[in-house]
Amino acid sequence: MQKFVIDPPAQAAIAVEGTDALFPVRRIWCVGRNYADHAREMGHDPSREPPFFFAKPSDAVIPNHATLAYPTQTTDLHHEIELVVCIGKGGRNIPVEKALEHVYGYAVGLDMTRRDLQTQAKNMQRPWEMGKSFDESCPVSAVQPASKIGHPDKGAIWLKINGKTKQSGDLNQQIWPVDEAVAYLSTFVELAPGDIIMNGTPAGVGPCVAGDKLEGHIDGVGDLVVSYVAAK
Repeated sequence: MQKFVIDPPAQAAIAVEGTDALFPVRRIWCVGRNYADHAREMGHDPSREPPFFFAKPSDAVIPNHATLAYPTQTTDLHHEIELVVCIGKGGRNIPVEKALEHVYGYAVGLDMTRRDLQTQAKNMQRPWEMGKSFDESCPVSAVQPASKIGHPDKGAIWLKINGKTKQSGDLNQQIWPVDEAVAYLSTFVELAPGDIIMNGTPAGVGPCVAGDKLEGHIDGVGDLVVSYVAAK
């Protein structure tokens, strides 16, 4: 048995719908600006340029129905509702036509963003991590196995705050659909079982505050609900 000098951290994991099993999370990759309307609202050209990726730590994953403390060092916390792609089989340089064979399943996720810190970092040409990769920044619903729901490439994706719709789109609006995003990412890193990919957000990103209830939905995949309270 391996001996560690300190207790190893707990394995980050996501529930699997309809079972008592868990999907272990190894790494979190996020696709930036993958919906044209969102690219425009962020002040960028939505042309089909190659996708870019950033990462979050695996322990940023938070389960469905969580109550979260409003994060520190920000006054502008933004929501970004996304399709979460869960990798079940690893590989490098995966062909597009075989990419979906590497997907175990799908979930609904939130890429929570300290937008003020991200914007400041961009303006100073510094890394984004403190804007994107903070504690509890990745709420995720239970995973739906692809063997059960298939590979969704269309259907409504939306987010409501306190019952009011803030983001609304369709999976068919993704500039880089799942198979192409998986294949392209695998040319940069070797994907492994347990990696998840957050495949971009539609337009309508904006702030939330302590006291807000966020409800996210993707047709055929599921629902995600989290609430924010003031930090103590």
